[in-house]
Amino acid sequence: MTASLIALYPGTFDPVTLAHIDIIERSAQLFSKLIVGVATNMSKRPLFDVNQRCEWITDSISHLKNVEVKPFNTLLVDFAKAQKASVVVRGLRGLSDLEYELQMANANRALLPNLETVFLTPPAKTSYISSSLVREVALFGGDLTAFVPRLVAIALADYFQRK
Repeated sequence: MTASLIALYPGTFDPVTLAHIDIIERSAQLFSKLIVGVATNMSKRPLFDVNQRCEWITDSISHLKNVEVKPFNTLLVDFAKAQKASVVVRGLRGLSDLEYELQMANANRALLPNLETVFLTPPAKTSYISSSLVREVALFGGDLTAFVPRLVAIALADYFQRK
């Protein structure tokens, strides 16, 4: 663990997946404090409100004592400053994520020069999981247990059954 570094893992988490949980658990081992920042991000039109998404993450990571879950609706750099975070953690599933994530890391560094971005790669068993894949499987009534925490699987099944 790096001494006294506060890291921020931002995302929409609509819904949180087992790939996200993996990144959170590994980041919690690397930094003295990790803040999971749940973005309101209305441009993505999330299925679930930010409070529900925060609740699911909090429930899924209750075993991690150095992790907090907080909603935010500002620029990432402003949220990082407010949280005194000096590192942003991002997951990279593959080359398709790389270009976008590099653009964001460079933009964040231009806005806040002391903010570093660290990229973590997922293990093979979760490398293909994305929130959009999960939503599609849920839409067609597929089994979600390999993709999301149990509580989230139940909520997604209920959501799409009502549609």
